Amino acid sequence: MLQTMECTIRPGHRDDLPEVLRLIKALAVYEKAGEQVHVTLEQLTADYTREPSAFGLIVAEGNAGLLGMAFYFIRYSTWRGRLLYLEDLVVDETVRGQGVGAELFEATVQRGLALEAQGMCWQVLDWNTPAIAFYEKYDAEISTGWLNGGLSLNQMRRIASP
Repeated sequence: MLQTMECTIRPGHRDDLPEVLRLIKALAVYEKAGEQVHVTLEQLTADYTREPSAFGLIVAEGNAGLLGMAFYFIRYSTWRGRLLYLEDLVVDETVRGQGVGAELFEATVQRGLALEAQGMCWQVLDWNTPAIAFYEKYDAEISTGWLNGGLSLNQMRRIASP
């Protein structure tokens, strides 16, 4: 039986960003990529406070601070229209399995509906079986047909300045 922990789910605020960065770094370590986090608190703050904000936050707050967060933004699909992209759903390891992730995920779904998104999407590592099982409880489609592509800032600069 899933026990739900006592916490408050609310929109994130600027003051939450130091704890958000802590959760981002913890997730990167869990995903065996801790050295790949280059974003700074200053970058997060600038991107969050500009108009329009580059991302949205929903946080789970307990007595001792943030227990988790959903980090999202709106992307546009030429096939489907507006989509809420869930960049990260992170729950502090000390409270995993207590319902915090479900509350955050469901609040993110509600946010997507409020933003008139035509759907919601995210990525999950193929070896992260607990996360895959979590999403499958919601009848989510987990695709294996697409490969991720990307360029780093340095690669973009090399292309732009041959």
